[in-house]
Amino acid sequence: RPPPNPLAGMEEPGMDTEAETVATEGPARPLSCLEAEAAAGAAAEDSCAARGSLQPAPAQPPGDLAAQASVSNGEDAGGGAGRELVDLKIIWNKTKHDVKFPLDSTGSELKQKIHSITGLPPAMQKVMYKGLVPEDKTLREIKVTSGAKIMVVGSTINDVLAVNTPKDAAQQDAKAEENKKEPLCRQKQHRKVLDKGKPEDVMPSVKGAQERLPAVPLSGMYNKSGGKVRLTFKLEQDQLWIGTKERTEKLPMGSIKNVVSEPIEGHEDYHMMAFQLGPTEASYYWVYWVPTQYVDAIKDTVLGKWQYF
Repeated sequence: RPPPNPLAGMEEPGMDTEAETVATEGPARPLSCLEAEAAAGAAAEDSCAARGSLQPAPAQPPGDLAAQASVSNGEDAGGGAGRELVDLKIIWNKTKHDVKFPLDSTGSELKQKIHSITGLPPAMQKVMYKGLVPEDKTLREIKVTSGAKIMVVGSTINDVLAVNTPKDAAQQDAKAEENKKEPLCRQKQHRKVLDKGKPEDVMPSVKGAQERLPAVPLSGMYNKSGGKVRLTFKLEQDQLWIGTKERTEKLPMGSIKNVVSEPIEGHEDYHMMAFQLGPTEASYYWVYWVPTQYVDAIKDTVLGKWQYF
């Protein structure tokens, strides 16, 4: 047997330090399968948590991005984005409403907008800008400019029925009387004016056409005394101005009971027209040599299509 080693059981200097280092740097024994799986799972969770804290939020789908862009650009959901707008002053019942409205919208769409502002149903509205605004044309087509005043005339259904009934009766009575008589232009009171002939400065006529009222007064016409007369339609005040050399009468359109007209024989491109200012036929104010293309526009503007509602 070899002799016992005298150094056995003695520790070399620094062994404790090395043992501590080894224990710190790695496990003193191999890990079991269960322990290895648990350690790998914990490491994976830590790694995912770290990545989640560092990565930005996931990108929105394309539809969401478009919606965010729409909101950030101040565009409305009604499709007004990118459409040219004009500033309008909607005037109804002595109240002004400032509105921005698409220039390529139609008169019908404008009526819907007015309905949302005033509560006045579109069928009860008479919307005017240099004459009645056509429902099927755009504001651009009728040359509406920014800052334009849009006049709205209309009342509640009850008000219209109360005022309209006697007006309808007066119209029917007037038509019945006309049917019993000879043509107006052959009657003596009108012949003395018509026999003077067509005024030299009469406005041009367009037979078979219908036009909106011009921006300028209608002039170059005669009244029943044979004097010169002009008609000015003050839409912003809802008035008809009948002007002669001596004076100008300013009539609220609502005070005019009826408007009648008849083509002048031999000159069918011109009409003779009367505005009923009182309850009887004696209150008719006659105007001669009205260009035919403006006859319907005059009736619509003075009486309003809404009266037949």
